[in-house]
Order: sequence, then C-alpha cells, then structure tokens
Amino acid sequence: MSDPQIRLEKMLQKLRENRFRVTPQRIAVLKILALSHEHPSIEMIFEHIRKDFPTMSLATVYKTVTVLKSLGEVLELGFPAGGNRYDGNKPYSHPHVICTQCKKIMDPELSDLDLMTTELESKTGFEILNHRMDFFGICPECKDK
Repeated sequence: MSDPQIRLEKMLQKLRENRFRVTPQRIAVLKILALSHEHPSIEMIFEHIRKDFPTMSLATVYKTVTVLKSLGEVLELGFPAGGNRYDGNKPYSHPHVICTQCKKIMDPELSDLDLMTTELESKTGFEILNHRMDFFGICPECKDK
C-alpha cells in the first residue's frame, strides 16, 4: 500500500498537469480514494462527502472518478451483481480477494505474479498489457459470524 498523502499529491498533480480544476469537492473525492483501503463505490464516496458538501451531486463524484480513471490514477473494479468499486491506492493491475458475503475487498501481495505473467506471455505469444485476478471467498469476520 502506498502512502496516502503521496497518493493524494500525485493525483492532485496529475489533475493540474492536465488542466483540470482542483475544487474542494474534487479534493474530498481524492482524499477518500487515497485514504481508503475499502475500494469504495461511487455511492460510498458520495455518502462520505455529502456531510461536508451537502449541495454536491452524485454526478460530481462520477465525473471526478471518471477523470481520475482516464488519467490512470484510479483502478475500476467492475462486478456484474455489485456495481463498480474503485482503488485509488494501487491504480494498476493487481490481485484482489473479495468476500462474497460482506463484499470486503483486500489486496494480497503475490510474489509469483510477475513470474506467472511472464509464463503466460511465453506460452501464448501474447504481450500482456494488464490483468485482472480476483479470488472470491468468505472473509475471517464473516466466517466467525
């Protein structure tokens, strides 16, 4: 996991470099994405922010996340039944472990992932540009219930 303050600064810098306005509302969205380990949905981000910005719309959150995604600063995780979630800490391809009961998402460190990618390229002739590796199961908290 990267340092949240460094992630926040990097996202802000990328917005400025690409001439996007840096508003207090956008900064609030960026902070949630940089600080969160939960892979929040747009709705989760909106719920956190509307306490401080009661007149802000859900569309503002969507637009901000879409901009960040286009700049490569947020990874979007789409799920057929559960909507999209966003990773602002690691905006690059990496594996996830997802609880099928509470929908918690974690980022495990897999030491052999680079080796697996190289092996796939070797065996298939593909140049692997990115990947998505999700493992589904039941988290320790849900198992204990």
